[in-house]
Amino acid sequence: MPTLECPTCRAKVSYRELAEVPYRPFCSRRCKLIDLGRWLNEEYRISEELPPELEDEAPERRLPPDAEG
Repeated sequence: MPTLECPTCRAKVSYRELAEVPYRPFCSRRCKLIDLGRWLNEEYRISEELPPELEDEAPERRLPPDAEG
């Protein structure tokens, strides 16, 4: 019987069919939403240096209009 380990809470879930784990690789909807919240809060990031030819094309980081001043 296959087992998965939830990346959020580390619970181990055994299943016979994929239909039994609809939120895989998470154990539940709650853990899936916790993970999404971490992405939205920028707790997770995919960082990779830009190749030199693309650095010139990268947009500058600007402050929101209400933060200027």
